[in-house]
Amino acid sequence: MPKITIIETGVISPANRARHGSFPQMFERLLGEADASASFATVRLADGEALPDSVGLEAILLTGSPAGVYDDLDWIAPLERFVRAAYAARIPMAGICFGHQLIAQALGGTVRKSEKGWGIGRHVYDVVPGNGVIDGDRLAIPASHQDQVIAPPTGATTIFHSAFTPHAGLLYANGVTLSVQPHPEFTTAFADVCCEKAGQNNAPAPLVAAAKASLEQPLDSADLGRAIARFLARPREA
Repeated sequence: MPKITIIETGVISPANRARHGSFPQMFERLLGEADASASFATVRLADGEALPDSVGLEAILLTGSPAGVYDDLDWIAPLERFVRAAYAARIPMAGICFGHQLIAQALGGTVRKSEKGWGIGRHVYDVVPGNGVIDGDRLAIPASHQDQVIAPPTGATTIFHSAFTPHAGLLYANGVTLSVQPHPEFTTAFADVCCEKAGQNNAPAPLVAAAKASLEQPLDSADLGRAIARFLARPREA
């Protein structure tokens, strides 16, 4: 398993971080359970840490964030350049939620706040048969987003989707880049926290209640975690 460099693009509040961990810690748990040989390094981009040369890395994972990829933040353009350089060098790379949207935007796709509103709680996605990354017919994974990839980059293939999120999982044309909208790293408890946070940010109360209740049903987060771990460990062809 290559060393995975986690680009931390969002910071969880101190209270919730103490209870649930940081985004990098969530991914270390998820991917470490999928492959005990996994090792990690973290770049705290949201705290102002500089990006490394992406071409020198073994594997890359971009986390979620409360930011939008279209926000006027001074670290977004450098992160897009980082992604494009990694993509061109065929460094194995995965993005989750904000990371999904950032990779898509950096490579020519379109991202915006969806008119469908908040996607929170347990979301169920249809898996495209024979996609080469994820097995099975359906995935149930926690989600927490308003923004969506509206149009994928040229050459990207949608590998799972729902009526709410038509491009929830993307496999990109270089074959070593993957991004997903939902959050397999979330525990049920933290997904519940995100539902409450959406309610504080004007998500309708009935939607929040339904989303919280949905989390009582089984989740396939470990399956998606294993798929991401396998993907990042694939041998990279020259």
